[in-house]
Amino acid sequence: MRKTPDLIVVNAAVFTGDAAGTTAEAFAVTDGEFTAVGRSDEIAALAGPETAVIDADGRMLMPGICDVHLHLGLGGASVAWDLQVSPHHGPDEICEAVEARAAELGPGEWIAGGVVGSTTMEQLANVEALARLDRASGGHPVLFKDDTQHNRWVNSAALRAMGVTDDSPDPEGGTYVRDEAGRLTGVLWEQASRVAEEAFAASIEDPEARNRVTFAAAAEVCNRFGITTACDAATMEPALRTLSTLEAEGELTLRVVASTVARPLLAEPGITGAELLAASERFGSELLHVGFVKVFLDGVPMTRTAAMLDPYLPHGCSAHGPSSGECLYDLDGLVAELETAVRAGRGVKIHAAGDASMRMALDAIAVMRRRHGSRPVFHLAHPLFIAPADVPRFDELGIVADASPYLWYPSIIQDSLASCVSAEVIERSWPLADLLASGANVSAGSDWPAGAPLPHTWTGIETMVTREAPGGSEETINPAQRLTLREALVSFTRRPAEAMGLGERVGSIEVGKSADFLVLSQNLFDIDVHRIHQTKVLATYLRGLRVHEAHS
Repeated sequence: MRKTPDLIVVNAAVFTGDAAGTTAEAFAVTDGEFTAVGRSDEIAALAGPETAVIDADGRMLMPGICDVHLHLGLGGASVAWDLQVSPHHGPDEICEAVEARAAELGPGEWIAGGVVGSTTMEQLANVEALARLDRASGGHPVLFKDDTQHNRWVNSAALRAMGVTDDSPDPEGGTYVRDEAGRLTGVLWEQASRVAEEAFAASIEDPEARNRVTFAAAAEVCNRFGITTACDAATMEPALRTLSTLEAEGELTLRVVASTVARPLLAEPGITGAELLAASERFGSELLHVGFVKVFLDGVPMTRTAAMLDPYLPHGCSAHGPSSGECLYDLDGLVAELETAVRAGRGVKIHAAGDASMRMALDAIAVMRRRHGSRPVFHLAHPLFIAPADVPRFDELGIVADASPYLWYPSIIQDSLASCVSAEVIERSWPLADLLASGANVSAGSDWPAGAPLPHTWTGIETMVTREAPGGSEETINPAQRLTLREALVSFTRRPAEAMGLGERVGSIEVGKSADFLVLSQNLFDIDVHRIHQTKVLATYLRGLRVHEAHS
């Protein structure tokens, strides 16, 4: 006898997200999978005596969001543990928050927090700002992350814990920013941040207990914003252990695709490279997939550490003066790194934030295609700057354009970028429509908590359509690259599912796929596009089970 559905939803406006553009009114769920999709009357007829029935009352339902690029550990820590400051806050407001937190702590406890806006970071590379932070912190070590998550601001107590003095050499790939007299300012670029993170990590008494809270908090935030599947863009072994434990105990409410890291990570100490690849082999389950290796090819434009084809502007946010940035690998070294990952059966996610690093990544992947054909999966993350001649190569080489973070609209980070690169470069940034028109897979990712304090899906969708600030603005960022609403929604659902290797399982509401879906507060197709960022997720379902419900 055919089993009756566990759940049916009727009277809905269902955006299925399938390739045919199908719409529906209802669907049935059995054993965690969609088993029928269609009209309300035909789906209602499938109900049995034990079937739960939800009348959606005309609300919009859609597939769960598949976020192709975020950082669960950093994001979870930001909401569970960190001192919250706004990227709009200046030095005085940050120091006031530090002073208040310091009054609550015992002797020697660290104050970790974020995020400091890129434009604020430009104001901090001086000993006066360091002295102000020292006074506010009352002797507690302080560690703040910036909005790129690549750089840090620390106080003198933290510098002492790091063992860093005015005479210390800069670490490879990083900078202890100093003033003209050679004095430390507390601003740390790139791999210098790793030294601070290692000192902070050494102060944590029970890392495993902290990780459980961190990753549970990350999943809760993701579910709140409709995310049911996420590619964790830099996954260390403790994270794999914690996620596996949470799943075994029935507490993981998110499907995670992990990306082990090829080289030491600036945000988290631990084993990397071949050792982490080997250790990750023992993980893999219904909700935890180890699918990628993460390779950092350069830094970020805001600190002039992303590799660009043309020199940066000769003023603004750099500690080094005019340059074009540089890649962290040469071409042969990058090809060798990709080869190691492919031979281990992994895809590769490459951080390439400049147009020169993007070109090197494309060249390296071209070598891999000649060697291995179309099978290996490659993601190029952060395609904000791509030379126009390189745009068609994404489709030609079968590369996923990992469109993260949501920076295709006017924002603080865009203001910082404008002080570093020319207006011409800004005007051709984020060529998402051209990539899509060429045939490339454009998959959206929040990069949470880089770029923004929360993975606000609906801001990302609205601004992908408008290229304006949320709610609308006269200023735009390369408006010729606007996507349609349907294109944007697919870039947040089906395309990233395919990019993560889960296209047969998730990403659309179709028979046989996991019943991951959302109930929204408003129908995105019936409202002014400038209101999309106001959308609330009323309920999030993973495998047919509700994992989030909005509180009235």
